[in-house]
Amino acid sequence: MFGLVYKLSQINYHMLKAGVLGAGHLGKIHLKLLQQSSKYELVGFYDPSKKNTQKVVEEFGYKAFDSVEDLINEVDVVDIVTPTLSHFECAKKAIEKGKHIFIEKPITNTVLEAEAIRTLASQHHIRGQVGHVERFNPAFTAVKDSIDSPMFIETHRLAEFNPRGTDVPVVLDLMIHDIDIVLSVVKSKVKNVHASGVSVISDTPDIANARIEFENGCVANLTASRISMKNMRKSRFFQKDAYISVDFLDKKVEVVKMKDAPKKPDEYAMILQNAEGVKKQIYFDNPTIHPNNAILDELESFADAIESGKTPIVSLEQGANALRVAQQIIDCFDK
Repeated sequence: MFGLVYKLSQINYHMLKAGVLGAGHLGKIHLKLLQQSSKYELVGFYDPSKKNTQKVVEEFGYKAFDSVEDLINEVDVVDIVTPTLSHFECAKKAIEKGKHIFIEKPITNTVLEAEAIRTLASQHHIRGQVGHVERFNPAFTAVKDSIDSPMFIETHRLAEFNPRGTDVPVVLDLMIHDIDIVLSVVKSKVKNVHASGVSVISDTPDIANARIEFENGCVANLTASRISMKNMRKSRFFQKDAYISVDFLDKKVEVVKMKDAPKKPDEYAMILQNAEGVKKQIYFDNPTIHPNNAILDELESFADAIESGKTPIVSLEQGANALRVAQQIIDCFDK
């Protein structure tokens, strides 16, 4: 019995105390998952709306704090799920108190704020992760190691109209997911950005298309819309001897590879021959997809990064880079 108690105490000793800032739609999901997680001890939350706070307390029983500062003082990790405009101030307060931060995407409202957060985090030796959740999508994680030096990428992220989120351009609302994915697989600096956007319902663009050119010759063509008739989240990666399709919505992948055709191919083999007479065999190499909860995985991966001292999977630097490209795209709209 004593051994069991000791073992449990050892497990609890490594649990990180976490608190959530913001108890809106996504904030409530984070609260629920942090409470479920074996890597965190959920301490409570803060939300500026007294009405929302009371509702969350009554419905879920989470502890509510009276201020941002009160919550920060009681935790090891601050999970920032507030509107983007307040990300910087919340993160700054947490970092200056020596607390690790998980911060929803986009990292901040401006690139200058993102760089300031990076500098502060470095000065205070704290870890930070940005909530680019598609990095943990099981379809993407199943094939990310197969994506090798892609030279053309095409992404479509289409959503039905939802008033929530229309206070920011569709680039920061939707396209930024794909910007982050693209930057994570293309190992080259951005050379040029061209884009166009159209405002249909909102004051900011609801539909946008961007072309990102990299120094190594790779080109990424990104399309995002929040006034579509159906939802779609697909990305296609083209590289030497391979085509990889990722359906982030339905969690499906398709990997088509090409190799030199054997002299005596199987009668059912798919063979292509170019003008020079070179023959290639096409074959499918679809990996197994393991279902997961991507938000729980990103939160727990952050706990692992804190415990191990390693760089988080989606670092503050990467979050800042995604925002920088997003801002370059938005700047094109005014030209």
